[in-house]
Amino acid sequence: MTISAAEPALKRQGDGLSLGGWGWGALVVAGLVAMPIVVLVVLALSGPPDDFIKIATSVLPRSAWVTFLLLAGVSLVAGSIGSISAWLVSFFEFPFRRVIAWLLVLPLAVPTYISAYAFAEFFAFTGPIQGLVRQIGGFQLARDYWFPDIRSLPGAVMVLGLVLYPYVYLSLRVLFRLQGRRATEAAEILGASQRRIFFRVLLPLARPALALGIILALMEALNDIGAIQYLGVQTLTLSVFTLWANQSNLAGASQLALALLIAVGLLIWAERRARVGQMHAGPAPSSREPFERTGLSGTKAWAALVACSLPVIFGFGIPFLTLGANALRDLSDGIDRRLVDAVGTSVFLSLGAALVTAALALYLSYSVRLEGAKRMRILVRIASVGYAVPGTVLAIGLLLPLSFVDNLVDGFMRDWFGVATGLLITGSGATLIYAYSARFMAMAEGTIDGALSKISPNLDLAAMVYGQSRWGTLRHILLPLISPAILTAMALVFIETMKELSATMVLRPFGVETVAIYVHDLATAGRIEQGALGAFMIMLVGIIPVAILTHTAERSETSGGAVRVPSKARQIRSAAAE
Repeated sequence: MTISAAEPALKRQGDGLSLGGWGWGALVVAGLVAMPIVVLVVLALSGPPDDFIKIATSVLPRSAWVTFLLLAGVSLVAGSIGSISAWLVSFFEFPFRRVIAWLLVLPLAVPTYISAYAFAEFFAFTGPIQGLVRQIGGFQLARDYWFPDIRSLPGAVMVLGLVLYPYVYLSLRVLFRLQGRRATEAAEILGASQRRIFFRVLLPLARPALALGIILALMEALNDIGAIQYLGVQTLTLSVFTLWANQSNLAGASQLALALLIAVGLLIWAERRARVGQMHAGPAPSSREPFERTGLSGTKAWAALVACSLPVIFGFGIPFLTLGANALRDLSDGIDRRLVDAVGTSVFLSLGAALVTAALALYLSYSVRLEGAKRMRILVRIASVGYAVPGTVLAIGLLLPLSFVDNLVDGFMRDWFGVATGLLITGSGATLIYAYSARFMAMAEGTIDGALSKISPNLDLAAMVYGQSRWGTLRHILLPLISPAILTAMALVFIETMKELSATMVLRPFGVETVAIYVHDLATAGRIEQGALGAFMIMLVGIIPVAILTHTAERSETSGGAVRVPSKARQIRSAAAE
């Protein structure tokens, strides 16, 4: 039986599943992920008109203006730092360039709220900077001199920009590596200076990648609630949480969240436009083509080193050293039992979210591989939208339907069996795992789909020649091939769940506390020193996805995207090659 003859058999395989069955399953998964957004729209439209008018005239204008200023500031800070650092490490040779190129990604390991706590501690009246100012100027009291307040809109812009600039850096560095070399060499032949090349050649060439990196940073800034709340900046996201948590106004919070969703939709549209533009940037040379960087010496070399080191020092060094010193003092006093319980809860929830999300992402990716139809890719796109939706908005959209299911089950059990089940879903960690899976589905699906796309579909057909069903092909052939990608996806979801704060603040049941909640509660109570150990643990965990990201990027460059084949699959792959 040849492979070409096996193709029709793919549709009549006797495993009891049709291609339509996989499609319906993917539709259910996409529906579950998209359900919070649909519920949110229904809640917003069903709210009292008076509340909508009040919110539209009092809360929305100020929150929207502050959000616009925040996003504009983050765009400027993250865009400037990311583009300059990517330019320097891509086209110039200076001391420690290879180390700096890796270190520039480290701020991604610091959650924004952790960075806000550390910066507030570092620049406080009792911190080292103001202490140095008092010592130099001979001041005694805070009123004797002026010092900028970190708990302000400019402070929030600085904190978020220093943490989120790696999105711009990574996006631009990839483009510079692939498409900037030939343009630079041509401009140098024509006698253009390096500064002129940067502003007149590279930035126009990199405009789509620059826009993509900035938009990703803005989506993270728009999702933030911990840093914004701690720094006292009233954005749309924080206003949504305040209306729900402090005023118990679910309809009003949904109406305001709808405005936030519109802002997110505009960012997604801009991101798609940036991707389309990036496809027309010109042919990419091979990554193995030799490229001679311009050597810098003397003052220019050290200026480049300082320019690339400052973002690492401020974005990663200050949080790491500040919280690390406090964590050591905290360890000397013994570990808080509450922190131990919070760590256990976080690990349990993160493991559950990693397993569920990876399993659903594998199902979606394999469904696309089986059907390959446009409608399947649309379903996957819907299932991945949760990553673009702020965690607070996603959580509010989950409350009503899950509470309805809880009450329905409880009423049924009371009426028929006389047993009160209570809040089975919303009163347990199941709600949080649901929210985490919806929030990070795009991350897991992208990783697994990327690995599956490197495997030829002929391998599936060859497996059918040997009598394998679709489930058998997935289990015995594809899973061993993509197991590293699945483990990577699980690791990324696990670590992101450990750091997640916004959705957890809204959905956590009474008595359930994660490490992020533990640190946030102590920080808002003005006792960040006691939560430094937990914050430091979160930051150390955050280094892992950064290392995975860097290792994957380097491996893809050197390996050319090759997939290692386990010995069990070699025979079938040989048949596919024939």
